[in-house]
Amino acid sequence: MDQNNQSKLHFFIISDSIGETALKVAKAVAYQFPDVHILLHKYAFVSTESRLQEVLEEAKNYQALVFLTLTKNDQVNLVEKFCTKNELHFFNLSQPFTQVISQLTGKKPSQTVGAQHELNDEYFERINAMEFAMKYDDGKDPKKFMEADIILLGVSRTSKTPLSMYLATMGYRVANLPLIPENELPEIIFEIDPNKIIGLTNDLNVIQKFRQSRMLEFGLSKNATYASEDRIVEELNYADQVYRKLNCPVINVADRSIEETAHIIIELLNFSNIDDNL
Repeated sequence: MDQNNQSKLHFFIISDSIGETALKVAKAVAYQFPDVHILLHKYAFVSTESRLQEVLEEAKNYQALVFLTLTKNDQVNLVEKFCTKNELHFFNLSQPFTQVISQLTGKKPSQTVGAQHELNDEYFERINAMEFAMKYDDGKDPKKFMEADIILLGVSRTSKTPLSMYLATMGYRVANLPLIPENELPEIIFEIDPNKIIGLTNDLNVIQKFRQSRMLEFGLSKNATYASEDRIVEELNYADQVYRKLNCPVINVADRSIEETAHIIIELLNFSNIDDNL
């Protein structure tokens, strides 16, 4: 890797959790170098050595700078050994970031408070994203879906609303649409870039359990049609048909936390691997 005057850098953020801490640090550093094209690659929930090895191999291909927040010593040691062997710079949130980047790019840090302004802008972007998610929750005003960064589709009890709100806290404008066999799909869905659309599904027994509990909360019989196996199978089959027609990625949310599903969505839609102007 040429150690001087690099005009384009790749930052790999690796975490065994959500990864927001390392991401914010990487962004704060990047703000100090406005003339350098920096691309962020975030890998969250890296929990196995095999997955970690895959990510590191990709980092090697880009000669990336590696930012990590890993809790297991053996994983940290693996990163250290790999990066040392392959001459990659790595940081565990205690390294002199700006010094290394100055060395790589031949540029000096701006020493401005621009990062703080950017963080303020980011805060307001997140507020706007949350307002967007609430405004276009549950299929409200599909004509405005064109303005969304992400559109979530799914039958009832596939975590559409909590996922929309969680992604909104990360700054993404999210709309969601319930899939009901009796309701015709809005034509606007077929005009939207399919790369923005994610189909959600769930295991039949999980959906049934949620729906039965919901019925009981309303003082209704848990054997209502809404919670019956036949009805759920019908809805899931309909959703599968829609997903195939749209050719969109599908995620089964069973046994996944909202956080994990959200980060899978981000990776699928390639948000974590593009230059988003930070």
